[in-house]
Amino acid sequence: MTKHEQIIQHIISLSVGSKISVRQIAKDLNMSDGTAYRAIKEAENQGIVSTIERVGTVRIERKQKENFEKLTFAEVVNIIDGQVLGGRDGLHKSLNKFIIGAMQLDAMMRYTEAGSLLIVGNRIKAHELALNKGAAVLITGGFDTEDHIKRLADEQQLPIISTSYDSFTVASMINRAIYDQLIKKDIIFVADIFTPFEDIYYLHAKDTVRSWYELNGKSTHTRFPVVDDKMRVVGMATSKDIVSKDSNVLIEKLMSKDPQVVQMKTSLAYVAHMMVWEGIEVVPVVGQANVLKGIISRQDVLKALQQIQRQPQVGETIEDVVSSNIRASDTDETVFHAKVIPQMTNQLGTLSNGVFTTLITSASSRLLRHFKKGEFVVENLTVYFIKPVQIDSKLTIKPKLLEIGRMYAKIDVEVFNERKIVGKGLIMAQLINR
Repeated sequence: MTKHEQIIQHIISLSVGSKISVRQIAKDLNMSDGTAYRAIKEAENQGIVSTIERVGTVRIERKQKENFEKLTFAEVVNIIDGQVLGGRDGLHKSLNKFIIGAMQLDAMMRYTEAGSLLIVGNRIKAHELALNKGAAVLITGGFDTEDHIKRLADEQQLPIISTSYDSFTVASMINRAIYDQLIKKDIIFVADIFTPFEDIYYLHAKDTVRSWYELNGKSTHTRFPVVDDKMRVVGMATSKDIVSKDSNVLIEKLMSKDPQVVQMKTSLAYVAHMMVWEGIEVVPVVGQANVLKGIISRQDVLKALQQIQRQPQVGETIEDVVSSNIRASDTDETVFHAKVIPQMTNQLGTLSNGVFTTLITSASSRLLRHFKKGEFVVENLTVYFIKPVQIDSKLTIKPKLLEIGRMYAKIDVEVFNERKIVGKGLIMAQLINR
């Protein structure tokens, strides 16, 4: 049995919900941290562990395809880093849906049904009514509940769980966990979309500047990988390196050394992120010992991202709910309106900080699309919360373009409720253009 197989078998032997640590696995099995890390990543690919935001890597049940959309209450506890207050014997049960209880009690109970999970703050009566209806309870804001409620949870074998996060955050985390399980299509890797070795142009380190100009004339490209005599990538030669240099100078004296490279199994998401943040147009694709296998360009990445967007999406996150609740004004396409619905509130029944941020970024994204400036990645976001916003409030969001360049944008956003300003935001963003 290989070391990887030993680690996988060890992870399978752990109980569902156990936290997985690279250092602990390496120590328990007397292996290196690197070996443990790679094996844990393999276990994640096999669906026996999951890395959960703010929780860490956790042993999970391997999902059957027909049960992708179900989470057990035990998994919910792990996802939201919760504390079980009562009803521990029901942790193995699955939840059918969850309800955010930021509404009047009678309305809340109309939505609450057996097998569901009520996400609510410090509202003891709601805890009791939900348990009596056959629903589990997740208390947000770090609150406890009364002893008779805990006894009722034990009797009903329905978990009552407490978490320090607000309603929007825990709903996002649960929804994301379900959504991740629902994604039926494979992750796109570099191997799926790169341009292979046979179809690319490259330079040898001992070539001269004259060779760069010859390849530029053949291909119209301005960036080429540079390899040594064993076909290992040692640099990149771009027009910036070559311009105004003597035609007999060796490429190895001018090239940018130790360039960013990616492997065949690197994900599209990672490459896209790297290209945006590093401002890279072309990345060499390498195999073992850094041997050149091909290249991946920004154009390849954009085409693949556009293809993904055309595919039917499965599931809906809280961010999707918030974004779909924004519409452009009938009189001005750069002004947007949104209504505060229960899913957008915190445990106090007011607009969640996370939702407020989502509203600002979504409106800014639509503003840039209106001006045909493409998509953006937030680099810096400053938010000012001026007044709390109640449920059912109608918001007006006014993003304004302060500055824009080829690769960046600065956007100022003001949010109003009944013509009174309730919050502001300032976004610095990197643009993703063709």
